[in-house]
Amino acid sequence: MTLETLSSIERQQQILRFLGRQQRLSVYEICEQFSISEATARRDLETLAEQGKLQRVHGGAIPVGQAPPELPILERETEQTDEKTRIGLAAANLIANNETIFLGSGTTILEIARNLRNHRNLTVITNSLPVLNTLAGLDQITVISLGGMLRESELSFIGHITEQALTEVRADKVFMGTRGVSLEHGLTNEYLQETLTDRAILKIGREVIIVADYSKVNRVSTAFLAPLKSMNTFVTDSKADKKFIQALKKQDIKVVIA
Repeated sequence: MTLETLSSIERQQQILRFLGRQQRLSVYEICEQFSISEATARRDLETLAEQGKLQRVHGGAIPVGQAPPELPILERETEQTDEKTRIGLAAANLIANNETIFLGSGTTILEIARNLRNHRNLTVITNSLPVLNTLAGLDQITVISLGGMLRESELSFIGHITEQALTEVRADKVFMGTRGVSLEHGLTNEYLQETLTDRAILKIGREVIIVADYSKVNRVSTAFLAPLKSMNTFVTDSKADKKFIQALKKQDIKVVIA
């Protein structure tokens, strides 16, 4: 029997075997491998995703539990927009007037910045260019920018210069996003050099607040950032896995559902 004459079930089993070896399969590769149409390939992937055997990502699939490759920040703004909007507002409500806060990079953090216009006498430290642009010119907010090497895809400043600047500042609250968060592997990110900067950021806050929508929960990315205990509060949305949320609460981590 050739790959072209396999039944749909047999073909799906083969797809899982290929995925186990490659860690990512595109729709194009499946079409080429099995001589099937894009529509058929997508149906196979959707079927396997519904069975919990793989995770669908743009243009293909990855194994369950693996965080998908991170798109540039400008492209990620169209992902989980409703959830990010609600999380941003809920996180902003945790900020009191007269506080000094740190805002990291990422689209969910940017939503927090967009909800700070009614706060008074805030000092905001950030390494995010979009956050700087959002808060520039607001009389009630003092903005402190950290320099460093600009990571083009994330529009964030990272590296040795950024980490040196972080030794000079302290914050009441640190707000950060993460690519993956799991009970076994803690907080993980995709880009190692940015992860080193993020570790330095975690050290400057009296309270660490991680914001992440449901798609980051029970996901693991490439680089270990920190254990779950490094965060005091986790802000997510109502689609986040309930067992995961309960496990965080048992570890005395405050959870805010947006």
